Amino acid sequence: MPEIRTVTTLRSKRGEIVASIRLYERQLEQARSDLAHITAVIRVFEATGDPKDMPKYIDMHRLFKRAEKWQLCKEALAGGKELSTKELGAYVVKAKGFDVNDAILHNAITLQLIHCLRQQSRRGNLKMVRKRHGFCIWKLPASAI
Repeated sequence: MPEIRTVTTLRSKRGEIVASIRLYERQLEQARSDLAHITAVIRVFEATGDPKDMPKYIDMHRLFKRAEKWQLCKEALAGGKELSTKELGAYVVKAKGFDVNDAILHNAITLQLIHCLRQQSRRGNLKMVRKRHGFCIWKLPASAI
């Protein structure tokens, strides 16, 4: 049975509209991305340097001086204490004067500490005692205490 011309025309028009919607959605995604970048640049230029005024997503490497994370971890582990990576992250956040209730910042610093702690472990400056609930438990070796 042959199709009615009206149905064929409507299907063709539907295809055009679907293609237009896809194009508009791509343009909308690009506009949202551009807006996010512009907003981030505005935050950078308006920054006061106060840790409480920092946005949640920042360049974490600029928050610490060279080897400062390791020094803070050594302070926390002094006296033979055994602390998890998460506990060390909380100590570093508090020692730097950042917002201790900011979970995003806490997680970001904890993730950075993982690399730092593993490097110190390879050098013999730190010892992983065991794992607890998915977190490594760290301790200074007897020679470092």
